Amino acid sequence: QTPRIMENVAIFDSPGKGRGLKATKEFWAGDVIFSEPSISAVVFDSLSERICHSCFRRQDKLQRCGQCKFGHYCDRTCQRAGWAEHKQECGAIKAYGKVPNENIRLVARIIWRLDKEGSVMSDMQLTTLEELEDHIDDMQEDELKELKVDIHNFLDFWPRSSKQHTIDNISHIFGVINCNGFTVSDQRGLQAVGVGLFANLCLVNHDCWPNCTVILNHGNQSAVNTMFHSQRRIELRSLGKIEEGEELTVSYVDFLNLSEERRRLLKTQYFFDCTCEHCKNHIKDDLKLGGLEVDGVKPTEEQVKEATDYCFQMLEKMDNARLNGNYHEVVKICKDCIEKTEPVLADTHIYQLRMWSTLSEVQAYLQFFNEAAEYARKMVQGYMKLYHPNNAVLGMAAMRAGVTHWQAGEIEVGHGMICKAYAILMVTHGPTHPITKDLEAMRMQTEMELRMFKQNEYVYHSMREAALKNKPMAMMHDKWIWFPLCARTG
Repeated sequence: QTPRIMENVAIFDSPGKGRGLKATKEFWAGDVIFSEPSISAVVFDSLSERICHSCFRRQDKLQRCGQCKFGHYCDRTCQRAGWAEHKQECGAIKAYGKVPNENIRLVARIIWRLDKEGSVMSDMQLTTLEELEDHIDDMQEDELKELKVDIHNFLDFWPRSSKQHTIDNISHIFGVINCNGFTVSDQRGLQAVGVGLFANLCLVNHDCWPNCTVILNHGNQSAVNTMFHSQRRIELRSLGKIEEGEELTVSYVDFLNLSEERRRLLKTQYFFDCTCEHCKNHIKDDLKLGGLEVDGVKPTEEQVKEATDYCFQMLEKMDNARLNGNYHEVVKICKDCIEKTEPVLADTHIYQLRMWSTLSEVQAYLQFFNEAAEYARKMVQGYMKLYHPNNAVLGMAAMRAGVTHWQAGEIEVGHGMICKAYAILMVTHGPTHPITKDLEAMRMQTEMELRMFKQNEYVYHSMREAALKNKPMAMMHDKWIWFPLCARTG
C-alpha cells in the first residue's frame, strides 16, 4: 500500500478534477515542495547519438555501448551508472536486431523496473502506476491506430525470457506515458532531449495560472568527473505564497496561447475541459489579439482583424524559411510584416510577439546585435504584461534579451534584464541549477562592466571590443530552443 501523505503534500479529491495534491503547510516563492527521481526516462530517437543516455548531457564525443551499439555515454562512469536501466534493453535490442521507438523503449524500461522492484519503488511515492488514468477510452481513431502499432512492435521487441504481461497492462502503461510523459531537458535546461515518467508529478493538476512550476534539475551534472554526477530529478517549486490546504497546480500548456486554443490543446492531449478562472473569463485574451492605442485612439476591429490575419499568414511563411535555414529570408519576412502590422497591433499581440521573438533571435545569430536587442526588448515588455511575474518562459526571455543587449554594447539595459532574469530563475530554477549559475556569472560580469562604463566610456568600449573577440559570454544561438520548461510531451 502506498503512503497517501508526504512531508509537504497530501492527496485529496479535487472538485471536478479527480485526485490532486494539496499543500500541508505554507509555502513561499522559490520553495521546493518536493523533488523526485524519474521511474524511468529515455532520450528521443532523433538525439540518441548526441545525448548521454545516462546523464542526459549534450556531448560532441560520446562512447557507444559495445554490445547493442545503441546506448551512448559520456564515459565509463556514465555507462556504469546507466547499466541497471540499460542491461535488459541492451540484450533485447541485440536479439530484436533493431531499435524500437522512444515510447516503446520507455514502456519497456518501466515494465522491467516494475517487475524487479514492484509497484512502489520508494517510500516517497504517493501513487502506483496502476492507479493513474490512461485515457485510452478517450483516444481518437488515429491515436488508437498508433497505439496498436506501438503495442504490436512492443510485443515483438519484448524478450521471451522476461516476465510476460497482458495486453491490457501494456496498453495501460502506454496510455499513462501518453498523457503524463514529462519532457526531459539537457543539463542547461535549453533543449528538450527526452521523455520520462515521474509518479508524484502525475498527481499535480493543471491550471493556466498555476501556483507551482516544474523544473528538471540534473543536480551536480556540471562536474567534469562524472563520478560526482547525481540523479536526474524534477523539482516542484512554488511560484508565490501558497496557503496550507491549497491545491498545488502546474500549467501543462503555454499561457501565451488564447484560452480557446489552450482548452483545445488540453482536451486533445490530456482529455479534460479546463475550467480555470483564466479560461472561464478569457483573461488577457483581449490583450493577446488587441489593437494599438495611440493617444486614446484605437484602430477599428476590422483593421485589427486584417492585420492579425496578415500576420498569421506571414508567420507560416517565416516558419518555412526558418526550417530551410534561410535566415536572410526570415529577416525580410519579419521586417515586411512588422512594418505593416506594428502601427495597428498592440505590443501584447501574440502574433506580433512571435515576430519580434524570431527576428531578435535570427538577427543575433546573424550578429546584427543592435536590431536584435531592440526586438528582444519589445518581446520582454510584451511578455511582462501577459505572463505571471515568476514564469520561467519570461525569465528565459529576459535572459536572452539581456545577453543580446550586452552583445550590442547596451550595458545598462543588458545588466537590468539579466538582473530581472536572475530574480525570476532564482524562484523557478533555484540557486543550484546550471542556468542560474550561468546567470550569476553574467550578472557579475555585466555589473563590473557597468561600473567601468560609468567611470570611462572610451576605455570601456575599447576593452569591450577586445573581449568580444574572445567571446567569453556569447551564447550559442542555435541552442535557444523555445518550449515551456514544464511542458509535458505530446
